[in-house]
Amino acid sequence: MPAPAVERLIQQLARLPGLGPRSARRAALHLIQRPEAALSPLLRALADVQDTVRTCSQCGNIDGRDPCEICRDPERDATALCVVERVGDLWAFERAGAFRGRYHVLGGVLSALDGVRPEDLAIDGLIRRASAPGLTEVVLATNATLDGQTTAHYLAERLAPTGVAVTRLAHGMPVGGELDYLDDGTLATALRLRRPIER
Repeated sequence: MPAPAVERLIQQLARLPGLGPRSARRAALHLIQRPEAALSPLLRALADVQDTVRTCSQCGNIDGRDPCEICRDPERDATALCVVERVGDLWAFERAGAFRGRYHVLGGVLSALDGVRPEDLAIDGLIRRASAPGLTEVVLATNATLDGQTTAHYLAERLAPTGVAVTRLAHGMPVGGELDYLDDGTLATALRLRRPIER
């Protein structure tokens, strides 16, 4: 059995998303066997994150400053706001470079099963931002899950009085996808949302 300190490290690593007990043991062993190359830099990075990273008071992103770099960027399109479930979703959009507006992080989705209610999410802040002058479109970029769809419908109802255009991400066949490998729901959605070919 590992020493108690090592066991605590394994338990903490196993709590991270994507790491189970076996992966946590391998990661802990790697860190311990390479203290200068792996453990010390990790400890410094964790301390730096703890000391410097903040949650943006405007959009919910995490950054070294508040407001975050995206909210401070004057080159961003202030007329469009993309609503995402989590910070990781915002980062995915930024990696793709497909959206040049601003963001709003909800902090999750509505879920009766998990007890997540509207007041548990950053919905009031979204309504305030959508009511501000100059905003013309809110893009609802929640996941295509039951809870994501429910949240999008709820948000659309709450945003209706603001007068902004509320749009939803398209769903359906992925680029490079083959029909034979798609699930029934994805295939049905792709067919239902078909559009004319541009010439």
